[in-house]
Amino acid sequence: MLAAPMRERASVSLAFMFGTGSRIETRAECGLAHFIEHMVFKGGDVYPTARRISEAVEGVGGTVNAATDREATIFWAKVPTERIAVAVAVLSDMLFRPRFLPEDVDRERQVVIEELRMYEDSPQDHVHTLFDAVMWPDHPLGWDVAGTEQTVRSFTADDCRRHLERHYRRDDLVVSVAGALDPDEVAGLVSAALQRWPQRDGTTAQPLPAQPPAGSPLSMRERRSSQANIVFGARAPSYRDQRRFVTDILNVVLGEGMSSRLFLELREERALVYDVHSFVARVADSGTLAISLGCEPKRAAVALRAAVAELERLATEPVSAAELERAKEYARGRLAVQLESTSALCNHLGQQELLSGEILLASDIAARLAAVDSEAVRSLAAEILGGGLRGAVIGPFRKPEPFLEALRA
Repeated sequence: MLAAPMRERASVSLAFMFGTGSRIETRAECGLAHFIEHMVFKGGDVYPTARRISEAVEGVGGTVNAATDREATIFWAKVPTERIAVAVAVLSDMLFRPRFLPEDVDRERQVVIEELRMYEDSPQDHVHTLFDAVMWPDHPLGWDVAGTEQTVRSFTADDCRRHLERHYRRDDLVVSVAGALDPDEVAGLVSAALQRWPQRDGTTAQPLPAQPPAGSPLSMRERRSSQANIVFGARAPSYRDQRRFVTDILNVVLGEGMSSRLFLELREERALVYDVHSFVARVADSGTLAISLGCEPKRAAVALRAAVAELERLATEPVSAAELERAKEYARGRLAVQLESTSALCNHLGQQELLSGEILLASDIAARLAAVDSEAVRSLAAEILGGGLRGAVIGPFRKPEPFLEALRA
């Protein structure tokens, strides 16, 4: 268990984190981890219904939620300090003894299908799903974490039970807690809760390794709309690669915030877009650096070429000392602000332990960021660009050629 005392806070955040997610699923199982995330909220032994779970936590002024990702599934609660026992009791009951009733599966199935439809109806969201598929073709990393309507309709209570017993294991669990807490008290509560966890057989599933991208570099969906949505990018270092700190600085310079190159050039100077930003996504053995933009359809190809040009400029021209220092200060300050809350610190520390096995404090990360130099940024940008750009487009377009041409620039 990881404990981060924050004495001046009035709350405690607790997270149960499992080192499993959508990446270990087969085609037929696609979306099952996400579905299980929903199903455990239907009740366990002590809190046998969704209502009992929500009333227990919300009744003390707290919140409870969960998230499923490619390589991790996180269940967390935030409660007033004196109510930490409630958080431990509710989360452990949900996770260690879920009921998985067939009638609950049938009801939740439709909820998840509506969730899938909601995101598909939102071009600015759905374009990210298309981008993942073109970055990771025929690979679990390229599938929607929530699955498909077909797979979700096939899930049964027994499927949920078998998957949970096989993949949600004690040796893949990290418990993280942050806030105004007594570490010994919380350790005792967690230890007692773990005693109720049934012993499970099985071995940890090995994910399919990341493969080089193949096939067409563009996924395009024709859709009548007043705005085009585009996401494009290339492979980048993983969260186990020490160059991830260079990636972070590169990303700040390129497209994080209103002082980034993409925002200033594409929006402020040329008025080509309404929204533009870059972002980084990482897994154990790879990652992506990507740019997202929304614009008027008739300006889409021009905006895409302009965004590619900014990435090319980073790959060929060293970042000035002043701009580099601003990016470092931005990254350090953003991290400090983000970690002010108990939930953010709880997740920050727990996910580091779960995914990389190395816990870096904010001061450690600041030191790694400070060590990044201009040549490292330029060199990494050139390497990322050299790996080939791939992208996804949604809008009223019939011909892919203008977008393919821009991506090959």
